[in-house]
Amino acid sequence: MDGFMEFKKALQEHFNEMQKGAEKLFEVAVDKDELWNTYLNSFPAGTNPMFRDRTEHDCSCCRYFIKNIGATVVIKDNKIHTIWELNLSNETYQTVSNALDAFVKAHAVSDIYVSKFNKIGTDHNFEEINGKAHRWDHFFLELPNKFVNASDRSNEEIKGQFRDTRNVFKRSLDEITMDAVDTVLELVNSNTLYKGEEWKGALTEFKKYKKEYDNLASAEDKALYTWEKSITAGMAIGRIRNHSIGTLLINISEDMDLDLAVKKYEQIVAPANYKRPKAIFTKKMLEDAKKTIGELGYMDSLQRRFATLNDISVNNVLFSNKNAARKMAGSMDIFDEMEKDVVVNPKKFSKVEEISAQDFVDKVLPTAREIEVFVENKHEKNFVSLIAPVNPDAKTMFKWNNGLSWAYSGNITDSDMKQNVKAAGGNVDGVLRFSIMWNEGQNDNSDLDAHCIEPDGTHIYFGSFRKPSMTKMGGQLDVDITQPMSQMPGKASVENITWGSMSRMKPGVYKFFVNQYSARSSKGFKAEIEFNGEIYSFEYNKPLRTDSNVDVAEVTLDANGNFSIKEKLAGNSSISSRNIWNVATNQFVPVSVISYSPNYFDAQEGIGHRHLFFFLKDCINNENPNGYYNEFLKNDLEKHKRVFEALGAKCHVADTDDQLSGIGFSMTKRADLVVKVKGATERIMKIKF
Repeated sequence: MDGFMEFKKALQEHFNEMQKGAEKLFEVAVDKDELWNTYLNSFPAGTNPMFRDRTEHDCSCCRYFIKNIGATVVIKDNKIHTIWELNLSNETYQTVSNALDAFVKAHAVSDIYVSKFNKIGTDHNFEEINGKAHRWDHFFLELPNKFVNASDRSNEEIKGQFRDTRNVFKRSLDEITMDAVDTVLELVNSNTLYKGEEWKGALTEFKKYKKEYDNLASAEDKALYTWEKSITAGMAIGRIRNHSIGTLLINISEDMDLDLAVKKYEQIVAPANYKRPKAIFTKKMLEDAKKTIGELGYMDSLQRRFATLNDISVNNVLFSNKNAARKMAGSMDIFDEMEKDVVVNPKKFSKVEEISAQDFVDKVLPTAREIEVFVENKHEKNFVSLIAPVNPDAKTMFKWNNGLSWAYSGNITDSDMKQNVKAAGGNVDGVLRFSIMWNEGQNDNSDLDAHCIEPDGTHIYFGSFRKPSMTKMGGQLDVDITQPMSQMPGKASVENITWGSMSRMKPGVYKFFVNQYSARSSKGFKAEIEFNGEIYSFEYNKPLRTDSNVDVAEVTLDANGNFSIKEKLAGNSSISSRNIWNVATNQFVPVSVISYSPNYFDAQEGIGHRHLFFFLKDCINNENPNGYYNEFLKNDLEKHKRVFEALGAKCHVADTDDQLSGIGFSMTKRADLVVKVKGATERIMKIKF
């Protein structure tokens, strides 16, 4: 048995060398009985004689050893090394060792190896033969403590944990693209990803593994790599796919729109209160956008300034006082000629006439000599500026035929409530919408609730038919805010009830009201009802008591599918005067120019909503408006919308003398404006939008 003792000793010595630098031992997927039979059957003929009932090497102690640790390997530099890689002087045992080595290497790694004991096998034992103690030697190994499970967890539990980590690690490497990793790292480095900095180290490390993994040629090499590297990577990186950042990586890898992918990530890490600080874009997106802008000739169009009278043609002006008329491009002194026809002492009317916005444009403006508007506090969000390219010859980037754009106060292009609802995840594209908004001043932590009673008595509110639940008529509450200061810090709170289509709606009266569920420094609320593209706005600017209701409106749907509204709450405005953009409120202010929005210049039709602008004397925009908005851009720039979102905010709008700023109204949004018109007479009119 001298040859076996050499075999046994060499096994321990080789294992001692093999395990150096290895954090874990692995085992391959073999049938343990087959492994044992390989050992027995590999002895050359005549070298494993019968002893008693079995062959000489058919030993129960050695069988336990081989079944326990015989399939164990280490992985170094993506290569498998078995415990049987021995160099023996005895040819018989060398043959056996080679056979076991080859058999183990022919199978794939399937697990880590874990033992509760540091001694594997029986070193030796004794048997009395003919009255004498006979020593039998067996396969035996001593394991370093790092391979011994000294915890109270079972071996299978530990193996399962590492196996799961490896499997997720491999899926991560297979499914996450390098472009996705680079994109997310860029978002992290540019501080545009909420809590992204926490993942920078893990992402950088994962990128290293991903690069190495992608360079491997065969599936076998990749499988082996993930076993070896999952140990050094650890659970944070090994299971990166299962973390919030992994959701983002997978979604980007699957070509999801970047904004949507980031939104889904943000919903995981901060479902209610995160406001992204910047537009989302990457270096590659920036380079692609720059290339497109250059190729299409839009580079000179990026720099913007406040527009002046010189930027608009007389053909696009609906009204101008005589001082403004002299400055407009293409204008003549026709107003001077007309002045002689105007009565010097016009008759004054005290009665306020109501008139639609379109009738005001068509029937009143053609003969008006002077116009003043009564600016109220409620018009704060109606303040608007016309914006032009610095280079007047620059090619237009917009869907209309000129380079002019506009920006309302607070950098919005239409209803701020509508945009706030959309940002909060609400549907603003349905056929009927009821939205409420409060806590604009960040000092009202009340819990307000939007309610609707459908024609059949179904009650929509936070307690029933909240998204994803839906009424038989298709109505649902899809935004519900209960703690404004914590859920939506830094911005107004909103709730939203909507119907996506007419298909399920029934004729009858839909009653809308607001309930003060819990008053905490209540200040009131604003509300909007939208249908047929028209927005009806309401304001309740008084505190509400807990459990009190405020009726807003009743909307009737007739049998022909037509909506009508009965207002229960009239719009309110404070009587105190304020100064907005150098304009004092609650008094009449002279109008210099009236025009439609640039998307309706030159008799263009159907390019977005039509707005009516009243540019006011001495009105000066003291904000930093965007030079343009994505919804203005031509379709060939749509794919670069994230870059343009950032450019629109980043490109400073240069100041100009005599800027065209004032108040504007969407022709499809419910509003009103009191004006004083002087022509042959002086009339006070309320324009209804």
